[in-house]
Amino acid sequence: MRKTLSILLSVILMTVVLSACTSNNAGTPSNGGQATNAPEGQGQPKEGGSLIIGVASDPVILNPNYAGDRVSLTIDQALFAPLFQVNNGKKTFYLAESLEPSADNLTYTLKLKSGLTWHDGEKLTADDVVFTIEKILDESQNSLLRENFIVDGKPVQVVKVDETTVEFKLPQVSPAFEATLVQVYPIPKHIFENEANIEKSEKNRAPIGSGPFKYKEYKTGEYLTVERFDNYFGGKPYLDSITYRIAKDTNTANLALQNGEINVKYVDPQDVATIEATNKFQILPYSEGRLAYLNFNQNSDTGLMSKFEVRQAISHALNRDELILGTYLSADYADAAHSFVTPDGLFHTNDVTSYEYDVEKAKELIKAAGAENAKIRFITQSGNKSQEAVGLYVQQHLKEIGLNVELSSMDSSAYVQKLIDPNTTDYEILLGGYIMGYDPDAYSILFTSNGNSNYSHVKNAEADALFQAGAAEADEAKRAEIYKQLQEIIAKEAVIYPVAYTKTIVAVDNKYGGIEEAVLKPVVIFEDLSKIYVK
Repeated sequence: MRKTLSILLSVILMTVVLSACTSNNAGTPSNGGQATNAPEGQGQPKEGGSLIIGVASDPVILNPNYAGDRVSLTIDQALFAPLFQVNNGKKTFYLAESLEPSADNLTYTLKLKSGLTWHDGEKLTADDVVFTIEKILDESQNSLLRENFIVDGKPVQVVKVDETTVEFKLPQVSPAFEATLVQVYPIPKHIFENEANIEKSEKNRAPIGSGPFKYKEYKTGEYLTVERFDNYFGGKPYLDSITYRIAKDTNTANLALQNGEINVKYVDPQDVATIEATNKFQILPYSEGRLAYLNFNQNSDTGLMSKFEVRQAISHALNRDELILGTYLSADYADAAHSFVTPDGLFHTNDVTSYEYDVEKAKELIKAAGAENAKIRFITQSGNKSQEAVGLYVQQHLKEIGLNVELSSMDSSAYVQKLIDPNTTDYEILLGGYIMGYDPDAYSILFTSNGNSNYSHVKNAEADALFQAGAAEADEAKRAEIYKQLQEIIAKEAVIYPVAYTKTIVAVDNKYGGIEEAVLKPVVIFEDLSKIYVK
C-alpha cells in the first residue's frame, strides 16, 4: 500500500493505496486484446466515448515515485501500471506475472509478463524495474518511497536475472515487504536515466507510462486529458479518453456534475440527497480504510501543541459522537475512531486510552498549561464542507475552555503545500485524513521522529523503537503485541485526535458501465480504468 500519506484535507494527502498479503492467487486484468465481455444484464459495451472526472486541484507531479496527493495519484493510476495489486487477500497481477518468496523469506523473485511496452513503444523490461527501485533508494532523488525499501537500516538489493525476472534480496525478514511492492509503479529507464534530478525533470510534464491511458494535454487550473493506449497489455480500453476537470470550488463542481459536465466525482455526505434526487447517478459509498483526524502541529511557532496538557484539553473539549453526526450526518458514513490504525489493518484495536468529553477537566488542563485565552489557528480547505463543519465545531467548543480559534481557509493546492512543508509553523490544527493500508508498518512514516510524513512533528523514542521492532518481527503474536503497544502510546500521548473511520462517497453517471470490474479503490477511485465503458 502506498506508504506515502494521503492526507489531503478531509480526504487525504499523501499516501498509500492498497493492501498486500501473502496470498498468491493470480488474478489478471487481461482483456484478451479487446475489451472484456459486458457484465450480464448490461448488454455489449460500446467502444469509444469519453469520461470526465472531477478533481479538487491540479496534480502536484505526474511521477509515481513522488506522487503523494490524491489528485496526482488518481491521474497516475491511468498513466502508470503497477506490478500487482491486492484485494481481499488476493493478488491481481498487472505488469508482473508472478511473485515468489524463497523458503527463508529473504529473497523475492518477480517475473514480468512478456511483450510489455511503454506508451512510446519501447520495451518494458526488468531493467526498468531495477532502475525504478534504484532511483527510489538513491537518497539524492528524494523519493517518498525510499523508507519502504530500507529494512533494519539497510537497503533492499534489487538484481536483474534476465529480461523479465528480478530478484529482491532483503537484509532480514520483513513481513511488510509485499505491501511495499504493491506501491511500485515502474518508470521508464530510457526516459529518466540521464536526468540528474528526476523529481524536477521536465520529462514529468508529458509522462511516458505503461497504463491503460497515455498523456495528451494539460492546462493548469482547467483540465488534464489522457487518451487510450491501444497496446495496453491488459487489452485495449473501451474509452477514447478521460479528462480530469479541475474544479476547486465544491458548489461549482456539484453543479457541473448535475449538468453532465462532470461524470464522476467525490461527494460530501451533505450533498448526497441533492445529487441522488436527480436520478442520474449511482451513489457509491465505500470504505477506503481511512481515518479522519485532527492533526496537532507540535512545530507551531506558539509552542502550544507541544504541550501535552493542551493536546489533552482539546481532546477533552470535543464530543466525538456529536462531531461525527454534525460532520458526516449519518453513522452510515463514519464510525467513531480511537486508534491511529484503521479497522481494515492488521492488529487494529479501538481499546486504547481515549480522552472523553469533559469540559471541566479541559479547563483545568488549559489553566495548568498556562494557555488561557491562547489563539489556536485552524486551517481548512476552501469549499470542503466537512472541514468547514469541523472547524466551526472546534471553534465553538474550544471557546468554552478559554481558547480562541482562528479559522483560515485556502485552496487545496495551498493547503497541501503548507501541510507537506516540514518548516510550516503558522498553524496549530487541521482536519486531515490518511489511508495507509493493510500492514501497520506503513504508519511509521507518520509517527516516528524522522518519518517523512510526520506532520504532527511527534518525537517519541519508545514509539520509534517499537516501529523498528514491529517491522522485523516474524512471529505474528509478538508483532500483534508490539502494535497494540504502539496504538496505546500514540493515543495516550494525544498525538492526534482520531475522529472517525470514514467512508468515501463517489457519484458515477448512470450512462457508464463496467464500474464493478474497474474496482472502487482507495485514493484513486478506480483500480483499472480500462474496464469502464459507455453503455
